[in-house]
Amino acid sequence: MIYYKTDEEIELIRQSCLLVCKVLTHVGTVIKPGVTGAQIDKEAEALIRDHGAVPGFKGYRGFPSTLCISVNEQVVHGIPSDKEFQDGDIVSVDCGTFMNEFYGDAAYTFALGEIEPEVMKLLSVTKTSLYKGIEKAVDGKRIGDIGFAIQEYCERKHKYGVVRELVGHGLGRNLHEAPEVPNYGKKGKGPKMRDGLVIAIEPMVNLGRKEVSQAKDGWTIISRDKTPSAHFEHTVAVRKQKADLMSDHTEVEKAIANNPNVNEVPLMQAESIKAI
Repeated sequence: MIYYKTDEEIELIRQSCLLVCKVLTHVGTVIKPGVTGAQIDKEAEALIRDHGAVPGFKGYRGFPSTLCISVNEQVVHGIPSDKEFQDGDIVSVDCGTFMNEFYGDAAYTFALGEIEPEVMKLLSVTKTSLYKGIEKAVDGKRIGDIGFAIQEYCERKHKYGVVRELVGHGLGRNLHEAPEVPNYGKKGKGPKMRDGLVIAIEPMVNLGRKEVSQAKDGWTIISRDKTPSAHFEHTVAVRKQKADLMSDHTEVEKAIANNPNVNEVPLMQAESIKAI
């Protein structure tokens, strides 16, 4: 069943999402080669609890950590470890919070140090595709319109692999609600979106092929051909004219701009992005 949110509920979800972005901003400030995922995870949990919230992921179906930290060929659901980040790593950080009975969810991929140009392009394309998907999250359109926009841009135009096994989702009192929001699809297909629907849109895109496998830890998803993978996520509310962006990467990107160890991920040039 799809649950539509009232304006009051949407504002509560927004507060949870903005706390997620505070966490991602902190990550953007401290992440660098030599730091570990376990360090960042500990700091993220403390920050969330200091704001009167609880981590949305920790304990969810047995997940052991506050953040999902996925490095290089790891697509999503990586478990933070004591392994130090290296120069040239790309690090997807996915965060969830639970506050005032509602969840927030967003993700950003950080590029540390000297990054191969083809990998930076993957990050830019994936980030740009997120906003192309968000453009379609308006009243009267269908879920397939979002997936088509992302797939058309990443897979057909840029020849990357759009992951099929993992998708975006509805968000509210539960971390994962209906409908599923795939990053592939056909125009005009899937559930029709109505004003008040809250969804997390999260392209997961591999530099190589789309196929993935699961690591022995039972959580981490890896590109099967071991090529780098990018992941960006926003939570949005479907509205009549254009999507309402509930999460905000603005402060995250300001933190990155002030961190000499992290590269900014620009949107692809000459792209029409109406959602931002």
